[in-house]
Amino acid sequence: MSQYFQIHPDNPQAHLLQQAAEIVRHGGVIAYPTDSCYALGCQPGEKEALERIQRLRRLDDHHNLTLVCRDLSEIATYAKIDNSAYRLLKALTPGPYTFLLKATNEVPRRLQHRKRRTIGIRVPDHRITHALLELLDAPLMSTTLRLPDAELPLHDPESIRDQLGHALDLVIDGGVCGIEPTTVVDMTRDPPEVVRAGLGDTALFT
Repeated sequence: MSQYFQIHPDNPQAHLLQQAAEIVRHGGVIAYPTDSCYALGCQPGEKEALERIQRLRRLDDHHNLTLVCRDLSEIATYAKIDNSAYRLLKALTPGPYTFLLKATNEVPRRLQHRKRRTIGIRVPDHRITHALLELLDAPLMSTTLRLPDAELPLHDPESIRDQLGHALDLVIDGGVCGIEPTTVVDMTRDPPEVVRAGLGDTALFT
């Protein structure tokens, strides 16, 4: 059974965040809240943890995985960003968007889209997530916590514990999240194209 930390969404307890970071560093898979909905996360370099997430979600090689980053400067390490893309990301981060960009050599090949060599990039506007990323000093490999064949993501941390406690190392209870995932924007196209309309406003792309 996974550990279960109740962490205040506005004033996260430092000692619980430290423990959460240690679980991630040691190859753990966690469920954690974001500004859109709950997500599954692990260290990008942990192959076994990544495979666990892929089995839980039943993801194939065509699914775009996402690196959750602290800020724009960290994004530039993992994704190729030209000036126009930088301006757009600066305007929309932090926020409920995922951007598909060409991956740099810093991104392990197993995290890149098999054919397109892209990676999803996200900077959430959520205190728990940001504080955890600061402690890790690195991104989280992440994907929305939506079970196979389910129409909507899981949004109640107690339900996540009940359904997935056997398969996770930690559930972070930051309160009930929404059920609308991020808006996904393909930045490799000119002009950028919304490939999934979600919580983030799509007005800039119409």
